[in-house]
Amino acid sequence: MKNWFTALLPLALIVMLPGLDAHAPSSFGFLAGAGTGTGAKSSTVGMAELQLPETVTVYLNAVSLDSDGGVLTVDPILWYQGDEAAAIFAEREPEAGIDGPPDGYYIVNDAVESVSYPVSPEAEVILQIYDRTGKPEDIEIKADETVTFKKFKELFQQTDLLDLSLFPYHLTLKEGKVVRIVQQYVP
Repeated sequence: MKNWFTALLPLALIVMLPGLDAHAPSSFGFLAGAGTGTGAKSSTVGMAELQLPETVTVYLNAVSLDSDGGVLTVDPILWYQGDEAAAIFAEREPEAGIDGPPDGYYIVNDAVESVSYPVSPEAEVILQIYDRTGKPEDIEIKADETVTFKKFKELFQQTDLLDLSLFPYHLTLKEGKVVRIVQQYVP
């Protein structure tokens, strides 16, 4: 009986998983292994096709934002965390002499690319750490702090104390436009 159940479980999951896409949340948090795809995923529910947001993880090369939206020029990366990061780390760095990535995450960026994404004027910008005062002692982590486009553009250009281009960002795309920019803190 046990072997019968084990054989049918994967088949049942394959049949059920496509229907679960329709219930995906409209806003994603940090996704392990967020890939480099560029088009929104879709799912068919009845006769309607839903456009689901897609999250890509990137390094930001250039930020051009204004009240009408703007453009981000990025280098897509693969971001892994937890068990997934440990598995990729072991595969890619077998002679490292340690069991997994030191800080619990692993970034793969095999090819430097330059991709541009249009940004929705309603996009949300969320930072974890940035230079608030121009004093090194005031730089601290404040999780999920929302800033304006104007502030983000200014902060991105300031590189004296903290260079925001060195952090990964998770971009949420909807209908081909960035609707959410979330800085990933890395120790």
